[in-house]
Amino acid sequence: MTSAVWDGDSWFLLRQLVLKDFRIRYRNMSLGIFWSVLQPLVLVTLMTYVFTVVLNNATPHFSVLVLTGLLPYNFFALSWSSATDSLVQNASLVKRVPVQRALVPVACVFSNVPHLGIQFLILMAFLLYQRIPINLYWLWLPVLYLLEVLCLVGLGLLSAAANVLIRDIRYVVESANLVLFWLVPIAYPIDLVPKWAREFYYLNPVAALVVGSRNVILEHAAPAFSTVWKLALVAAVMLAVGIVTFRLLSRRFYAYL
Repeated sequence: MTSAVWDGDSWFLLRQLVLKDFRIRYRNMSLGIFWSVLQPLVLVTLMTYVFTVVLNNATPHFSVLVLTGLLPYNFFALSWSSATDSLVQNASLVKRVPVQRALVPVACVFSNVPHLGIQFLILMAFLLYQRIPINLYWLWLPVLYLLEVLCLVGLGLLSAAANVLIRDIRYVVESANLVLFWLVPIAYPIDLVPKWAREFYYLNPVAALVVGSRNVILEHAAPAFSTVWKLALVAAVMLAVGIVTFRLLSRRFYAYL
């Protein structure tokens, strides 16, 4: 993505693409935005029942623990999947309109930010119900999520470009998201992960975000410095790789779209 991407026209196009993706997601749903609330609410209720009642897990504030893992995961998985298929789904726009093609997968990532904000209301309701106070360390959350967005932009550019040339990439992403659901500490604390494996977990951007969020929300503490710098490192590397790969592969798009 060159500097030309961020001129006035490109910012306008990015806003329009984000609004279009957001509207299309709920246009044909009878319950509309309510689905953004219903899906995580059903899942956290089910997981809380299975782990606390059936498996007799006595972890304090288990539903909040699940939500602090589920929200970052949902944001990551949905953004990655939609960005991967974005160029193929918008082939007519990419081929017929002289636009910066990188804006299409980037818009898919940003169009999921309002979706994340809606789901965050569920977390706030659970915190209020369980009388867990908000603290000043919550100021870390925008920083952590910004790093996650940068990572997703790079990953989305990479997978979107690869999916144009190899259409099976979207299925690889769907399978990877399924594996990721269990490799991210959603229904369990990071302390249960063996010590030798924890360093690998922290290199997983979603796991790092989950751990950092729990530091802030449940432990009322700043995220560990090691968590933040590893997340920042992964985000920077992924963004660089995504930009370079997109530039290289974009030269061949017209032959495949």
